[in-house]
Amino acid sequence: MKYSKYHALGNDYLVIAPEDVEIELTKERIERICHRNFGVGSDGILLGPLPSQNSDFGLRIFNPDGSEAEKSGNGLRIFSRYLWDRQLVREQFSIDTLGGKVKARVADSGKSVQVEMGRVNFNSEKIPVTGEPREVIQESITVLDQTFTFCAATIGNPHCVILLPEVAPDIAYKYGSLLEVHPSFPNRTNVQFMKVIDRENIQIEIWERGAGYTLASGSSSSAAAAVAYKLGLCDSSITVHMPGGQIFIQVTDDFMVTMTGGVTKVAEGVISLEMFE
Repeated sequence: MKYSKYHALGNDYLVIAPEDVEIELTKERIERICHRNFGVGSDGILLGPLPSQNSDFGLRIFNPDGSEAEKSGNGLRIFSRYLWDRQLVREQFSIDTLGGKVKARVADSGKSVQVEMGRVNFNSEKIPVTGEPREVIQESITVLDQTFTFCAATIGNPHCVILLPEVAPDIAYKYGSLLEVHPSFPNRTNVQFMKVIDRENIQIEIWERGAGYTLASGSSSSAAAAVAYKLGLCDSSITVHMPGGQIFIQVTDDFMVTMTGGVTKVAEGVISLEMFE
């Protein structure tokens, strides 16, 4: 089973074309492929290009725990680079995901990709978050010994953004997994711990649903930047700083988000079926 491996600021994915899938990609097999010791190792699998009725290409995104993700900003940039490397696209094209349709534009010979991620929504029914219908802004949530103030949002997948004076990896490791599965989030959630540096810069630490601690995330960057703009803490052009690097986010007044970031090709290879025995 052939694959191509890329990373977007340290967030790595395997791209597998449907015609190269020799056996069914079950939950257990996806977990094995993504395992850092017993498999190839990755933060997920991108299956595509697939047929689409309303976009140029279709894409399915799988987390390393075998669950399927609605949308991934880094995954979309990686998939865009893959299409560019295969000479299947020119500068601009559209991709259909479970979380909605996006438009992508490739620059710098594929090394930089801009994605129109769609509109961020803070409505509890859309995210979803339990309770009466409302915008989920500056509410309280408790895990272990800590009560946090959070905002919830969706950009095709759910996010819980927590504003703190300082952020560090140990905070994400300690609280991220518990917030991911908190009863307030029926479909689980991605979690961002956010520090506002100034009007144009934020810093986030990320716990990704189905993947765990993550060096970078495009959808997390989009959600966190939209929250910072919503709260009036940042202007509309925001650089998001993460352990893996930086993503540039632009937010419109109606919360349409455009994300720009880098992509690096890592390797091409063949998965041995012996791995699944």
